[in-house]
Amino acid sequence: MRRPLWVLVTYAILLLAGIALSVPNFLSAPMRAQLPAPFSTSAVSLGLDLQGGAHLLLAVDPLTLADHAARNLTETARTVVTDQGGDPRSVRRTGDVITLAATDQVSTSLQARATDGLGATDTPHFTIDQDGDVLRLSVPEAALERIAADAAARSIEVIRHRIDQVGVSEPQISRVGRDRILVQLPGLENPAQLRALIGTTAQMSFHLVAPDTGTAQPGVTMMPMRDGGQIAVQDRVALAGDHLTSATAEIDRQTGQPVVSFRFDTTGALEFGRITADNVGRPFAIVLDGQVLTAPVIQQPIMGGSGQISGNFTLEETQNLAVLLNSGSLPASLEIIEERTVGASLGADSIRAGLVAGLAGLGLVVAVMIGLYGVWGLLASAILGLNVALTLAALGLIGATLTLPGIAGIILCLGIAVDANVLIFSRIREETAKGATALKALAQGYDRAWGTILDANITTLLAMGLLFLLGAGAIRGFAVTMTLGILISMFTAITLMRIVMEWHLHRTRVKRLEILPLFGGVPAPRAFSFLRHGRWALAGSALLSTLALAALIWPGPHWGIDFTGGVQMTLSASQPLPLADLRAAVAGFGDATLQTFGGPSEVLLRLQGDASQATVTALESALRAVVPDLVFEQIDLVGPTIGAELAWTGALALSAAVLAMLVYIWLRFEWHFAASSIVVLALDVTKTFGIIAAFGWEVNLTTIVALLTLIGYSVNDKVVVFDRVRENLSRVQTSGFAAVADRSLNQVLARCLFTSGTTLAALIPMAIWGGPTVAGFALPMIAGVVIATASSIFVAGPLLVWMACRVQAPSTVTQ
Repeated sequence: MRRPLWVLVTYAILLLAGIALSVPNFLSAPMRAQLPAPFSTSAVSLGLDLQGGAHLLLAVDPLTLADHAARNLTETARTVVTDQGGDPRSVRRTGDVITLAATDQVSTSLQARATDGLGATDTPHFTIDQDGDVLRLSVPEAALERIAADAAARSIEVIRHRIDQVGVSEPQISRVGRDRILVQLPGLENPAQLRALIGTTAQMSFHLVAPDTGTAQPGVTMMPMRDGGQIAVQDRVALAGDHLTSATAEIDRQTGQPVVSFRFDTTGALEFGRITADNVGRPFAIVLDGQVLTAPVIQQPIMGGSGQISGNFTLEETQNLAVLLNSGSLPASLEIIEERTVGASLGADSIRAGLVAGLAGLGLVVAVMIGLYGVWGLLASAILGLNVALTLAALGLIGATLTLPGIAGIILCLGIAVDANVLIFSRIREETAKGATALKALAQGYDRAWGTILDANITTLLAMGLLFLLGAGAIRGFAVTMTLGILISMFTAITLMRIVMEWHLHRTRVKRLEILPLFGGVPAPRAFSFLRHGRWALAGSALLSTLALAALIWPGPHWGIDFTGGVQMTLSASQPLPLADLRAAVAGFGDATLQTFGGPSEVLLRLQGDASQATVTALESALRAVVPDLVFEQIDLVGPTIGAELAWTGALALSAAVLAMLVYIWLRFEWHFAASSIVVLALDVTKTFGIIAAFGWEVNLTTIVALLTLIGYSVNDKVVVFDRVRENLSRVQTSGFAAVADRSLNQVLARCLFTSGTTLAALIPMAIWGGPTVAGFALPMIAGVVIATASSIFVAGPLLVWMACRVQAPSTVTQ
């Protein structure tokens, strides 16, 4: 096949550009900085799990939001009643419902406020129901959702200001959905401090202290004090914290204690002076997020517009409080529903483990390819290296982030990408065996392999597309890496490899294209009758699936915190850790478990169930009380809300993947082909899940990624088998369906074994040297690849023939 010169030049330019853009990924940061643009910025950014840092997902606290909205509505009602000459104490709140006496003037004023600033179709700020002479006010759910979305949008700048003041470089803060905020902080060294800064609302206000009568009083709330105890505080805000202009942490010259000095703006200074002048001798409470920091007695009017917050503060606490006050308050309370924190040293270890696993996987794949295809296998392996370089270049161009699952995706692509070469080489060998000349064998080999390669890769791309749509963070990174790797492999294996082979044949003018293994000759297709033992294969597969289902019941899956919610910490120290003392320290935290791994100075803590930011902080304090120099290498917090969402998303992704495969195969093949592939796929996934449960491997998001990848791989395998059956059916009219299926299975037997061999060659090093996260992906994949390969050979054919019996005459099915 002769190609125009401009096509070859275009390919060469793209290839050289890709290689040049990938080179910075292999250079140190100082060396990259010396390169000219765009090469200095073309390196792939590392994810937080590789460079260290924190990933925080914040959500507006719905309970606090509803309470705050009810408080505001109560104040609105009291203001309206006061304006109309009524007694504001008649306004009562019961839960989220506010009741007051109904008058025409009050009702009209409230109706105007309920729709103020809204369109005709918008939900009002609050609803008004009249029952006789009583008005009942409440905030509807739609209005709460609107408030939450607005609060999330306005919180981003407040969070950014707080983070900037503590010196975290290149923070990434973005809105996710309606009421969530994603904060990613690379290289973070003190996650506890920043967790406190981000999670604190910092709504500051000044209130007069009410006399403590020992009974409930309207308009008065008992608030907790920072130093312990409670104090009766008037609900009415005497002065809002919005009037603060600055706050400074300093040491009081008289007491030598850390304090926070603050100043008001002009309006606040005048109001502060008036309040202190009118209330000399009364306690004045300074409230932050529902807690009284201090309640000093007003000794004299304070007219200068400044004040001081004192108490038993540490210097770090005063510095954090100053940052909070200077940044402004969050519009609503935010809770951390997910946290993933990785220390810098653990990130470096992950990079090292990924490199070791990658190099070992590449070496094994190259060894397998050379062993199977000799010199042509070596050439395919060299082009495989180009595939990795071009994938890195593409990731850099689109601004993608390389994570640990992304590295796993690149390594897995090493094994899967050679599937195209295996298919092509197998077809070329068949054409050569039929007596075709070198160029004809090459052309027909590529032409006949193309349809199968396309079908097989589309199934994997469908699975990756679902991962990208339904996943987030590192899971999306894996999907992007795999997608780019597969697309680029189709270019390198089909286009680039063909150009090189054609050039070689034209240059050497050989008559016969021999693709010989390194040792021995090309094995001829066997004549094994798979269908003769089909019933036993189907019965054995059904039995194994039944045992797998039993394993899912007992001992059952070992669910990780991604789905149950909870906290998982990786701890380390310079000396062996006292495991018994650490267990005693966390005994009060429910079902917390600790176990050593790697060595006596490394411990994994897992606490499943309902957990929050306060749980993490309390655990850190309890553990550091035992080992002061304890290092938290990794902290994962998954709240109950996000855990339930992840479980639902995982189930949805698996179901959608199976449905997508069914639809695609149904469109490409007859219905019995599609039905057979889905049944075998269900058996493959069931067996794999059963092995995961039987061996006690943790089921987490990484497991779902592995299962989705396996679904694509398994259907890929079935497509290769069914494509050959369909091809032979179109050619052979004298044999029955069963004979055609047997012949097809023997023809693709070598391909199935060779592809699974190269894939396993890439996966096994990941399981051994890739670290816990990568191993959690590799182990289920290894089990799944073995199961999928066996089912493609022994189960798919007999099941397809059985299905065909339902749509064809028996004489055309049997041998």
